[in-house]
Amino acid sequence: MIEQETFRLLEWQRLCEHLSTFAATKLGAMASNNLLVPSSVKDTKYLLAQTKEVCDIEININSNWSFNGIHDIGESIERAKIGGILNGNELLNLATTLSGVRKLRRVIEEQENATTLQELVNDLRTFPELEQEIHYCIDDRGEITERASPQLGEIRQKIKTLRNKIQQTLQGIIQRNTNALQEPVVTQRGDRFVLPVKASHSGQIQGIVHDTSTSGVTLYLEPRVIIELGNKLQTTRNQEKREEEKILRQLTEKVAEVWEDLEQLLAIATSLDLATAKARYSVWLNGFPPEFVDFREGESISLRQVRHPLLVWQEKQEQGREVIPIDVLINPETRVVAITGPNTGGKTVTLKTIGIVALMAKVGLFIPAQYPAQIPWFNSILADIGDEQSLEQSLSTFSGHIRRIIRIIDFLHIINFSTLQSKGETNSTGSLVLLDEVGAGTDPNEGTAIAIAILKYLAENNLLTIATTHYGELKSLKYNDSRFENASVEFDDSTLQPTYKLLWGIPGRSNAITIAQRLGLPLDIVADSQELVGGFSHDVNELISALENQRREQENKHKQAQDLLSKTELFYQQVEEKASSLQARERDLKLKQEQEVQKLLFDAKSQIAQVIKELQKKSDPTAKDAHQATETLTKIGDRFLTPLKVKSNYKPKVGERVRILSIGQTAEVLTIDEDMEQLSARFGIMKMVIPFTDIESLDGKRFEKVKTIPDKTKIKVNKQQSKQVNIIKTESKPINVRTSQNTIDIRGKRVHLAEPLLEKAIANATEIGSLWIIHGKGTGSLRTGVHEFLTNHPQVTNFELAKQDDGGAGVTVAFLK
Repeated sequence: MIEQETFRLLEWQRLCEHLSTFAATKLGAMASNNLLVPSSVKDTKYLLAQTKEVCDIEININSNWSFNGIHDIGESIERAKIGGILNGNELLNLATTLSGVRKLRRVIEEQENATTLQELVNDLRTFPELEQEIHYCIDDRGEITERASPQLGEIRQKIKTLRNKIQQTLQGIIQRNTNALQEPVVTQRGDRFVLPVKASHSGQIQGIVHDTSTSGVTLYLEPRVIIELGNKLQTTRNQEKREEEKILRQLTEKVAEVWEDLEQLLAIATSLDLATAKARYSVWLNGFPPEFVDFREGESISLRQVRHPLLVWQEKQEQGREVIPIDVLINPETRVVAITGPNTGGKTVTLKTIGIVALMAKVGLFIPAQYPAQIPWFNSILADIGDEQSLEQSLSTFSGHIRRIIRIIDFLHIINFSTLQSKGETNSTGSLVLLDEVGAGTDPNEGTAIAIAILKYLAENNLLTIATTHYGELKSLKYNDSRFENASVEFDDSTLQPTYKLLWGIPGRSNAITIAQRLGLPLDIVADSQELVGGFSHDVNELISALENQRREQENKHKQAQDLLSKTELFYQQVEEKASSLQARERDLKLKQEQEVQKLLFDAKSQIAQVIKELQKKSDPTAKDAHQATETLTKIGDRFLTPLKVKSNYKPKVGERVRILSIGQTAEVLTIDEDMEQLSARFGIMKMVIPFTDIESLDGKRFEKVKTIPDKTKIKVNKQQSKQVNIIKTESKPINVRTSQNTIDIRGKRVHLAEPLLEKAIANATEIGSLWIIHGKGTGSLRTGVHEFLTNHPQVTNFELAKQDDGGAGVTVAFLK
């Protein structure tokens, strides 16, 4: 079948083997090695949801997601079903499997966003009573315990008594006949206890000889006095075996009663382990979940910096060379992409990369590419890659390729007919066809004609075809038919080596003559070859070369722009940090000044109180005394009151943009009430009344309330000291309004998966002015990642942890511009 051939050509089985190494159980490894490709978009999305949900679970290191104790109990279930008897180890493995799956179900049920996994385990039965009974009867070594039945306990006690009696009797014989024994020890032959007697003293101890040493000098003899005890012991052991077999049979029968549920449990455990293997492999590849686009209805394919997973494995696991990523960007109008370029330049690897990531997306794996990874769901992936030359079948390379292309076309006929019959069902979205060196292996003129005809046919009858070729005529198809697109693998003229980068919209140019000239081919031969090729071909190559140079120049400029942007962002961050530092210093300085002023006021009041107290001591103060008191108060006023006079140097105006200090937001002034020294302002969709003291201009000016100081010439001395007024410093708190529109829950997400969600949430909450981010407490790694993201975000002015009754360390409040 052509699809199975495609799997072989794309080395799909190797990827499955790599995936199996991430499985936790033999069941998961087997399922990974025999990975089935879904036949519908619905099935793929279901598998992809499982992978995502397991990823979310594994992010939390406290989730206890483990497959410890889960075994392949399939054979045991099958044997119990047909009436066989399971041994102790098999029953123990079954019990630990029940426990392990129950723990997995408990973890899934605790998740808030694991709908698919919860659906999977909804009807799961784990039989805790059966597990408990097995553990009661079978110990951790797989042996039956004495408590399994009263009869077994009695039998084992009888065995113990007989063994002790035999040992005691033999020890007495040893003490009395030391000279007749080779060694004063008790040993066993079979199930009988014997003594190692010297052959020369065989008549000294009467009994039965059960064995003889190789040299014949030692006889292993069972003394006559213990023969009857040995017979009783053997009989009792047989009773023990029958009782143990009875217990094992009873437990096995209970297993057989629920074999269908146990098989379902085993299937669910396998599915969970397979989903776990996919999640771990996807994370190891630094992949992102695919987003399926409708290519037929105008959505583009976008795979940026995509890497071949097998090459990534070679790089990481086998010390292979660094993988060079490629960009796959295809417009929805395109039906055929012709990739040209030199040999060993990466054309075939490009085909295999596109094919294998399309298969990965179908089975629910993440794609090793940058976010977002947008690709259609292809109902089939068909390939003709490699040399099909066969001596046994007398096939040339050309014949082998053509035969496989014929099978591809026949398969497409069947699919197209099925699509018509299904009346456009969602799983009939079109196929991906990959052709390597189409038309190669025969006369160039005829090969070119056949290649063009095949590609035109596929443009008419298939969703997307990607073909590699050496034929220059295929490059011109794009300029006559909008369904065609050119791409090429880049070649470095200076090093005469391919760069393995994929260039879109630019056809590959011929490098044969250039390479030959650089390698030292005589110039007259080079000149003749150029003349034979023709001026037009030379002009085309020059044009392609100019396009490549222009692209490189644009890439360099783009890189310079990116570097400049990075430096600008860094400079902006540094300026912002310095501004924040200056504001903090200014606040500290003002606080210090206020404290000094309060101290001065306190000292002044103390001295005034002292003057009044001195004046009150005199029973009949004279005018002279009053004059002296007045002069003293005047001096106190000169010393303390003059520095407190502050003039108002800023007042807001209607329509002006001001900054609200308590919430760190910029607002527009709507109305001003100078008598009440307050204004109404609007920021985002909210309006509020704010005192002048809670605002400042955008250039940092603030309203300072004039402090009323009594004229020192008008101070009157009262005989009764007034009550001391305490100055209380009030500190305004940020005004935060929390709604469902400015709250986002990212618990259980990885930082790189949460950042796009945060970006979107910040954009939606900008008008509101603040955003509540629920990240949970856990290990704190997600909170740290969120804080680093917010620190570098241009729309975030500052952020802080929420109040204790609003989430505390598990919630961060970000204030937006």
